[in-house]
Amino acid sequence: MKMVEVVCIDLFDFRLSSQKDHIQKWVSNIVADTMKCNTAQPLQIYVVCQLQDAECGGEWHIFQKLFENSFAQKERFEVVAKPSMAAAMYAVKQKIDGLNLSSIKIISPMEKKAVMQVLLKELFTAVYSIEFESMCETDCEGSPLQNLILHSSKDRVVHKQEPQDIRRDISMFLRQLPGLKGEITILKSSLIPDECFMHGFTTRTGGISYEPTLSSLNLFSSCRRRDPKAAVEENLRRLAKTAGFDQGQFHLVKVDHASDVWIMGKDAPECYDGIVTNQKGVTIAVPGADCMPLLFADPVKKACGGAHAGWKGTVLGIAMATVNAMMTEFGCNIKDIVVVIGPSVGPCCFTLDQDEAKGFLSIDPKCVRQLDTTRPFIDIRRATRILLERGGILPQNIMDDSVASKDTNVTLCTACHPDKFFSHVRDGINFGTQIGFISIKN
Repeated sequence: MKMVEVVCIDLFDFRLSSQKDHIQKWVSNIVADTMKCNTAQPLQIYVVCQLQDAECGGEWHIFQKLFENSFAQKERFEVVAKPSMAAAMYAVKQKIDGLNLSSIKIISPMEKKAVMQVLLKELFTAVYSIEFESMCETDCEGSPLQNLILHSSKDRVVHKQEPQDIRRDISMFLRQLPGLKGEITILKSSLIPDECFMHGFTTRTGGISYEPTLSSLNLFSSCRRRDPKAAVEENLRRLAKTAGFDQGQFHLVKVDHASDVWIMGKDAPECYDGIVTNQKGVTIAVPGADCMPLLFADPVKKACGGAHAGWKGTVLGIAMATVNAMMTEFGCNIKDIVVVIGPSVGPCCFTLDQDEAKGFLSIDPKCVRQLDTTRPFIDIRRATRILLERGGILPQNIMDDSVASKDTNVTLCTACHPDKFFSHVRDGINFGTQIGFISIKN
């Protein structure tokens, strides 16, 4: 484990005013012991306590002042008082993220370990390095901690919760948070008929994700990003409510940057970049944050599909693999299938190494610009249109930026519109994700 940057002390179940002397001594000891191992950098210290009713609500102000007077660098100590543990740990995470820190020590009563583990799993990701230390692991009889526990035994109320109860508390707390950056906005294509299908492409506004590159309607959680699963689930809940689909019948592709397609109703591959279905009321979705979200619809056979197409998937033929699955499984006529290319990185912003660019050169030389440079510019949208037309899709049944007007275009460049979209090319590894989604109406 890397050197500890943050210490979070859980005093949520203690009545602070009745034990302030013991608490001050114990926290001072904790800080002193941890700083012995952290000589290269100062610690950020958070003490979590309960914000109760008006009678007790001023306790945390008393302790903020009390501890500020105990440490030389006052700005590195803070009492976090919230009405629930979910709210308190979420607030701590926001503060840690604001400082771009990731190595955390949690000090909590042993009987709270199971509760804390659920909170950490739901609100943090693998980006963080977290160690748990119980309050009584290193303290001997007569120590400030033992005195604290002894004197607080009558006042403490430790609420034992099942994991599902904790998750419900987290969900209820996140539902109360305001949407950021405005309302949820969904882009739609006139090529997909509304009478048969519900569909759309999300933008980045209206969610609760607060990290600058993830704010705010991020719809994918990853071990490499700071946005936790619980926040993404809340973003999806808000999208489902706005768009009108059933969150319980929502299926997102399992990206492999290849050309496998899952025919819904059959056994799913381990990974797949495309889904096709003829089931009503089921919403299928594909992510994009520069990669293309492709939506497919056949209003005659009442079938639809979605595909995630990055540069690798494009060269491997994920677009036509999805079309072929619709024809084979549902009897679709290729002349009835319409395809919409959603928001994705444009030829203005996307480059590849020369060796990688050769795959697009073989599709059409016009898909590559500045081939003589170390990183030529690539038009993955043009390549997709060409492959679809060669496969038999009618040119007028493909919507992209080459045919749509300014008012109807949904194939906007994700890298060029930071106010509307997330972008890996623009934002780097901690990027957010928008989606394209489609379902057959009942």
